[in-house]
Amino acid sequence: MPIVVKELSALEVRRLTEARRHPVGGVAGLLLQVRATGGKSWILRVKVGNQRRDIGLGGYPDVTLALAREKARNQRLLIEQGIDPTEERKRVQSELAREQSKAILFEDLARTYITRKAKEYRRPKQGQTLNNQFETHVFPIIGRMLLVDIEMADIIKVLTPIWENKTETAVKIRQHLEKILDMAIIDGNRDGFNPAKWKGALEHSSLPAPSKISKSQHLAALPVSDISLFWSKLKKANGVGARTLQFLILTATRSWEARAAEWDEIDFHNRVWTVPAERMKTKKQHTIPLTDEALALLESMPKLGTYIFGGARGGTISDTMVSKVPKTLGYDVTAHGFRSTFKDWARMHTEYADEISELALSHVNDDRTRAAYARDGLLDKRRLLMTEWAQFISTHPPKI
Repeated sequence: MPIVVKELSALEVRRLTEARRHPVGGVAGLLLQVRATGGKSWILRVKVGNQRRDIGLGGYPDVTLALAREKARNQRLLIEQGIDPTEERKRVQSELAREQSKAILFEDLARTYITRKAKEYRRPKQGQTLNNQFETHVFPIIGRMLLVDIEMADIIKVLTPIWENKTETAVKIRQHLEKILDMAIIDGNRDGFNPAKWKGALEHSSLPAPSKISKSQHLAALPVSDISLFWSKLKKANGVGARTLQFLILTATRSWEARAAEWDEIDFHNRVWTVPAERMKTKKQHTIPLTDEALALLESMPKLGTYIFGGARGGTISDTMVSKVPKTLGYDVTAHGFRSTFKDWARMHTEYADEISELALSHVNDDRTRAAYARDGLLDKRRLLMTEWAQFISTHPPKI
């Protein structure tokens, strides 16, 4: 016959001080464990399936004798129903953790995303622009919403005010919203459908297709026939923005590459400028031959800091300082458009292989082509190309 344990009272339980496990009765297998340190806790010694288990029921006196007996009875009831109490507890805790993880504000995850994305950009300004866009257009509307609560109507509410008058910005914001909500779904902080997707979701909403309201705008380029007259005006213009634009045109580089040019990157002896990979769009180091005109321009610049065309506070000048120069001279073109002007000139006025001008523009990403460029001395051919370009813009009869 099973041993019948005397059912202890609350007072008797309080007087138990010997360091061991004490049966307290009332529920089979219920024990009060007294440690040598004096600490006490409840244990249910019970068989679950073919295994003997010690199931913790909490510490004494926080868990009273009456509560310990109630917990023990509930555990035994689960076992009788074929449920492992330990596994059930893990399941409940896991479910609780899952639900708690979903109680995340959109803004918290979005800021994590923005920080991560900023590290991928080549320029710090790009990360700041993304942050500003969310501060202005997104966070005021859905920033304090839980990720699980965001629906398509909320996304539409964010996008509608800027969808038609700032279409490019709105499209980029939608793409970022989609990625952020994808993160939430992958991390288990949100279930199922992503309401920021265009295909199969927002395309069926009240938002018109971006292609219907915003035609692609290519960066305006100056016609080759106008470059000499523009150049003659540019050389007379004052300011570091104008000097930067001169250097950009002579080297056929992008605005950021020129604006962030450092003195240490210039090899005056070998007449080359080496742009590090991290500043190139292709993520490949780019070596640019420098013509007499480019070197003369560099030698005219005062060495006031790290950057050749530095701002008043020692940092790089803004893209606006460069891009506004053509407008000041009466030309509605962009700084980036001069790369297209260079390419048009190379095709129309030279006999060089297309590969040479593509390398000059750093449009070639294939490593084998770059290896050939280094091996076959295409740098010398590019130097001739850039020299002819400098001569063309300087001496070709300006269009009056």
